Amino acid sequence: MKIHKPLLYATVDVVSDIFAENQMADRAIQKALKSDARYGSRDRAFIASNSYNIVRWWRLLHFINGTDMYDFDKAVIWRLLGIQLTMNGEELPELKQFNGITREIVVAKFNEGQTIRKIRESIPDWVDEIGQKELGEDWDKQINALNEEASVGIRVNTLKTNIEELQIILKKDGIETTRIKGVETGLFLKERKNVFGTKAFSSGYFEVQDPGSQLIGSYLEVSPDMRVIDACAGAGGKSLHLATLMNNKGTLISLDTEEWKLKELKKRAKRNGIHNIDTRPIVNNKVIKRLRDSADRLLLDVPCSGTGVLRRNPDAKWKLDQAFLDRIRITQKEILENYSKMIKIGGKLVYATCSILPSENQEQVSTFLSKNENYKLLSEHNTSPYKDGFDGFYMALIERVG
Repeated sequence: MKIHKPLLYATVDVVSDIFAENQMADRAIQKALKSDARYGSRDRAFIASNSYNIVRWWRLLHFINGTDMYDFDKAVIWRLLGIQLTMNGEELPELKQFNGITREIVVAKFNEGQTIRKIRESIPDWVDEIGQKELGEDWDKQINALNEEASVGIRVNTLKTNIEELQIILKKDGIETTRIKGVETGLFLKERKNVFGTKAFSSGYFEVQDPGSQLIGSYLEVSPDMRVIDACAGAGGKSLHLATLMNNKGTLISLDTEEWKLKELKKRAKRNGIHNIDTRPIVNNKVIKRLRDSADRLLLDVPCSGTGVLRRNPDAKWKLDQAFLDRIRITQKEILENYSKMIKIGGKLVYATCSILPSENQEQVSTFLSKNENYKLLSEHNTSPYKDGFDGFYMALIERVG
């Protein structure tokens, strides 16, 4: 493929926006893809894949280039792009920005970097240290898998169709899918494509959702006659799944501190044909107090470090810091302690994160149970990119017994 100069400039601009302007990677890329209607599918794929790969391998690329990973200068980003393309086996166009980049130099420095895990896996020192501390020998496998490109998973909306019918519908649009073992309504795309432009999506036949995330909804053991609360609903991916598991019956209360996210949930619910969701913004503690002892089931998908979803959000590892992790652990503890009171005696809750760190997962649950003898742990489950190919999620099923 001949590499056209405008695509190179667009990629450099995206990476600059992500690091120098602190924009989220997915939003910076989407903005670039929408900036020129002349971009074809291969152009869009070039910009997206190379932008994500530079972000993913940021530290390794800087190591090869001999620069500091906190150098966000555009001239340096051009060099990183040239190195990334060379690593992919591409022939570099004759541009002054790529002067001095040779395959021999890149290969030699790349091989040197493979002997140092934080360089090889392209992660900050503190992330490497905490991963090693909390996960031990498992850390090598986890971080290696988290640097792979994630597959696109979708969840069938069983209120409108079934998995077999959806596969046939998508195939007509040139989208091939495969079933996912252990996830009844989950499919993987065989190759990455824009599914949001399909009629099936606009008709509410499916949602894009990683199979690990889908397992959380199933783990809560809901039924149509229940009163269920999703207390950290966000834009509602798990609320929508819970509504389908409840067959659009019962009561599902979706809470969040960000009202704009709940408005997005309402739009998604309408497209999905779901009408049993009651959205309520958490404006103060009274919202939680009014729901005390009222829920048969409670989902606490708490804010977390997001270390389990670095495949999808590689920029997060450069924007996280130890102080944020310390703060988020306190938030998790407070949510579990305070929100758990919304459960009835005999009811169940699921505490869930998209983190692979035990300090956000098992240790939080253990601390909570040690202080609340009227709750007991029924089961725990982890998903992992290297074990099952899913994003890294943790879920704990807890029952209130008194």
